Amino acid sequence: MSHDSRSSTPSAAPAARPGAVEFRNITKQYGSLTVVNGISLQISGGEFISLLGPSGSGKTTLLMMLAGFTEPSAGQIMVDGQRTDQIPANRRNQGVVFQSYALFPHMTVRDNVAFPLKARGVPEARARELIRTALMRVRMAGFEDRYPSQLSGGQQQRVALARATVFDPPLILMDESLSALDRKLRQEMQVEIKDLHRELGKTIIYVTHDQEEALTLSDRIVVLQNGRIAQVGAPMDIYERPRSIYVASFIGEANFIDGVVEQQAGDRLQVATLAGTVEVASDRPWRSGEAVRIMIRPEALQIRGSSNGAGTSSGLRGRVTQVSFIGDALIYRIAVAGQSFVAKSVRSRRGAVLQIGDFAEMSFHADDVRVFGADSSLN
Repeated sequence: MSHDSRSSTPSAAPAARPGAVEFRNITKQYGSLTVVNGISLQISGGEFISLLGPSGSGKTTLLMMLAGFTEPSAGQIMVDGQRTDQIPANRRNQGVVFQSYALFPHMTVRDNVAFPLKARGVPEARARELIRTALMRVRMAGFEDRYPSQLSGGQQQRVALARATVFDPPLILMDESLSALDRKLRQEMQVEIKDLHRELGKTIIYVTHDQEEALTLSDRIVVLQNGRIAQVGAPMDIYERPRSIYVASFIGEANFIDGVVEQQAGDRLQVATLAGTVEVASDRPWRSGEAVRIMIRPEALQIRGSSNGAGTSSGLRGRVTQVSFIGDALIYRIAVAGQSFVAKSVRSRRGAVLQIGDFAEMSFHADDVRVFGADSSLN
């Protein structure tokens, strides 16, 4: 029997994509104020990562340290295994899209996109080809001779993207780049940026305070809180399995119920609340009498009309105080035992719509909740 030597030769591991980033215990202080506090994070080449958090959480400072516009007070920043935090910004091979786009107002679209190529000494013939490709990629071919003042906000954003990608950097940094656009245009640009990421395969690190934007665009989300990482994970994991009350309340809308554990059988808890006793799921042991906080997403609440306000086994029965129509769904606010709950009901043309003042009963599946301890950590 002949032997094929190829079958015994191990295949080579695929080469890692360029653009891998590592923050090693990065800290940034301004006097006595610490804005980034000992952050360590690894980002794979080709990932789309969103740095998400409220103002003051450290997200933009972290990005600006990676871009080279701010120096860390401590720690190291590595790109593709090489330390970069001591390299000047203009020598880092990365594209940056600023919140204000930072286009040169006295330059045409062509000259704006050409700027990083001239800085790198790219020959003119090659530069023309790269500019044409970059503008076609962002659907701005034909606008080469216009000035930024002659462009809409969305068009300026596309030119900024073309300029950031024209020299083929492995790493693209974006700082609140869609915040100045109206909602519809922002959603359109989200689709285009996601398509651009898929086409180019570059690492994109995106700063935003918009949770919907982060959920839409990202492979992973880094949620920041007071200069520290609160949680890192895929969008669905962050949304469905938050590790703290802070993350649960910052990502999406959430209903919280305070209660006390009555008993536990396996992964099922009976929790006494002001709204009544409810059954929830948790995969860790709890003590009877332990204080907990339960989180339920609005879409996890099933709602139906009720003839009166009497209590039920779930305890979640109350009166409708507000109804909002948002096209594909109805948002109800329901007062239960002095607390306001938000329920999202997918709209049905044949379904009845509850009115303000109606009694409503809410139910939920035990597995659709998260249980937090008194220390606010997810359990």
